[in-house]
Amino acid sequence: MFARTGTAAILAALFFGSSAQAQVQVQPPQTSFRSLFKAPDPRGEFVRQCAPHMIGRWAHPESVCSCLHDYAAATVEDADLREALLRGISETGVPTIESAWVPASKQSEIGPTFTKIAKPTLQCMFDPATSQ
Repeated sequence: MFARTGTAAILAALFFGSSAQAQVQVQPPQTSFRSLFKAPDPRGEFVRQCAPHMIGRWAHPESVCSCLHDYAAATVEDADLREALLRGISETGVPTIESAWVPASKQSEIGPTFTKIAKPTLQCMFDPATSQ
C-alpha cells in the first residue's frame, strides 16, 4: 500500500511539476494594449464606402473620395451637417444631404452648406492635385 501511495505521489508531482513548467514556458502573443482598443479609422472607412461609387467616373476614385473627406467636408463646421454630407457621399458618390439625416432645426442650413462646399467639391472632382 505504501508503494501505491508513493507511486501516486511521484506521478502527481511529475504531472503538476511538468504542467507548471509548461505554463512558465508558454508566452502569450505580443500585442500592445493600445491595439486591442484601437477604433477603426473613420477616414479609411469613408473612402472604402465611397470609392465603389466613383469607379467609372474618375480615374482615381480613392483620391477623389479622400479629397472630399479632407477638404469638402472639412469646410462644414456643424457636426450634424458634416456627418450627413459624409453619409451622402459615401452612399451615393456625390454630395447629398437628405433632410431626414439632420435635425429639423438645421434643415434650413442644407442649401447654404452646399454653397459652402461647391468650390472644394469641384476641385476634388476635377483637380484633386490642387486641393492638397
